[in-house]
Amino acid sequence: MRTILITGASSGIGAALAREYAAPDVRLVLSGRDEGRLDAVAIACRDAGADVETAVLDVTDTSAMRAWIEAVDERGAIDIAIANAGISGGGGEEADRRIFDINLGGVLNTVHPVLDRMTARKAGTLALVSSIAGNRGFPSAPAYSASKAAVLAYGEALRGRLRGSGVTVCVICPGFVRSRITDKNDFRMPFFMEADRAARIIRRGLSAKQAKISFPWPMRFVGWISRALPSGLGTRLMSGLPEKRPD
Repeated sequence: MRTILITGASSGIGAALAREYAAPDVRLVLSGRDEGRLDAVAIACRDAGADVETAVLDVTDTSAMRAWIEAVDERGAIDIAIANAGISGGGGEEADRRIFDINLGGVLNTVHPVLDRMTARKAGTLALVSSIAGNRGFPSAPAYSASKAAVLAYGEALRGRLRGSGVTVCVICPGFVRSRITDKNDFRMPFFMEADRAARIIRRGLSAKQAKISFPWPMRFVGWISRALPSGLGTRLMSGLPEKRPD
């Protein structure tokens, strides 16, 4: 039985990934902020035959995350850990710090408790959820794009460091995908994608051990171009983008 751990599993991509992986031979370990939504996801996954465990946790709580993940791994080795929890939008110092704490700190709090264990086993996959926005600092969402850029760079570097160890690191860079975050956006979202379709793409990418799972392809191209632009030009071009709403 494979064990798959997913943070931020109560909605959006996390919930869709849980449903995508749910099967009789799978043990799903899910965390989220909202107990009611998380329970609903767990019920759907159990109906599909999966063995499901849930935990209502704040991914910024380093000690609680370590205790939870280590206990999960003791009961059965984690094969895939997906650091998905994230928030968006907002402004001001408090909001910016919260975005970094969750989007980057939450990734570290998911990766490190299981990293040494996977390395000792010489097996396992770490999936870090970044964003197309991680390719360029968006003036409309400085903290969000910066936090996702940090996740992207960290994941790329960690994959190189772990080369040959048996542990695979994949970075996931979605465009606009239906979630509680995008539900609050009141602007046009090009190449918008439903979460279930995104989950299928991510699963295929993780199975193929892709270094960077970026989609949809037109947004992947935009991300590549924006990353390659000179800093001043890129900032000018991005300055007219609408602001993200706070979670």
